[in-house]
Amino acid sequence: MEFKFEGRTKLVTQVLMGIGLLALIGGFLTDGSAHHQRWWANLLINGFFWFSISLAALFFYALNYAVEASWSAVIKRTFEAMWHFLPIGAGVIVVVLAAGQFFHAHHLYHWMDSTLYHEYMIVDGDHTQYVDEMTEGAVANPNYDHIIAGKQPYFATWFFWLRTIGYVATFLIFARLFRRWSLLEDEQPSLDLHFKQFRRSALFLVFFAVFSSMLAWDWVMSIDVHWFSTLFGWYLFSGMWVSFMIMLNLGLIWLRSRGYYQEVSSSHMHDISKWMFAISMLWSYLWVSQFLLIWYANIPEEVTYYTQRFFTDYQVPFMLTFFINFAVPFYTLLPRDTKRNAKFIVPVGLLIFIGHFADVYLLVIPGTMFDHNEFGIFEIALFLGFLGLYLNRTLNALSKAPLIPKGHPMLQESKDLHY
Repeated sequence: MEFKFEGRTKLVTQVLMGIGLLALIGGFLTDGSAHHQRWWANLLINGFFWFSISLAALFFYALNYAVEASWSAVIKRTFEAMWHFLPIGAGVIVVVLAAGQFFHAHHLYHWMDSTLYHEYMIVDGDHTQYVDEMTEGAVANPNYDHIIAGKQPYFATWFFWLRTIGYVATFLIFARLFRRWSLLEDEQPSLDLHFKQFRRSALFLVFFAVFSSMLAWDWVMSIDVHWFSTLFGWYLFSGMWVSFMIMLNLGLIWLRSRGYYQEVSSSHMHDISKWMFAISMLWSYLWVSQFLLIWYANIPEEVTYYTQRFFTDYQVPFMLTFFINFAVPFYTLLPRDTKRNAKFIVPVGLLIFIGHFADVYLLVIPGTMFDHNEFGIFEIALFLGFLGLYLNRTLNALSKAPLIPKGHPMLQESKDLHY
């Protein structure tokens, strides 16, 4: 059976995209913050959030091949469809980074200001030259930041963009090749091709293990440039993973209600809900571990991250986000029956999903808008626009190939999953 992306479903995604486009235009024209900081910050948040869900889909696809998992064979086309937003998400992130680095259109990343790296400056009329040593005519640079200056080799423009291009290129190339090999497996089913997928997936996971942490440092953690956490890469990764599992669960519930994926049993849905629960606990463990280690160590350049969120207007949403992302899945997804009940999973999944979007929002906004943030129609409309774009790309990709991968050697085992 093939999925048909048409009619009301397609129209809804297009309407949401239209709302997002109006939000982009209206938000830019009405943004009263310096350098349109609010506009750029929300563009980064949405671009990164939906990009990370797509990246998690690519990771989960490779993980299932690498561990020879049979249960997911029947739904692997959904993984493939869900990573089709990767080029758009990557494009948005690159635009935001380039706008700040080369055109100084915003100041989301404080370290992109080149005047921070030099201890002295020579002022000659309207021209200012920044130098690293005291020379004749040089005076102390009031903008000099010794912490940021110590990170200059890592934040060197050429090195930063080499890493960024490396991340994006690697993920896009693997996504394209995985899709091609998957469709080829349907046309020419063979164990040899399947084991090639196994080896290639294992290789991808090596790249992903390194790049997923590094991009978290480069694109998100460096917003609070004085702060660092060795747990941050894993923390952000667990958030993207659970968000993907929620989207997968809700998507399959919707598809099954439309008559598709009748091969997917309540046991499959149970397994996906178990993933939701397990990764939510992983996220919570990393959140608490990161917080306790930093809070009790009380090192100024580390603890400032939390004081900025605890002792400001961000305190309530910050703590509420943790409660939603930990307590809700812990108390609702423990029982076996709730994991199989679609009427229960939908509202719970939506609540946790919103909680993880709020988590990404609170990773970016306090370090970019400080105490001058506003949350209103613009933020909601932009989120809906990106949601529509993501769904449009995903459902369009889902309609381009048969839903059931008939060439997968473990397909029958996956169909027979019942417990």
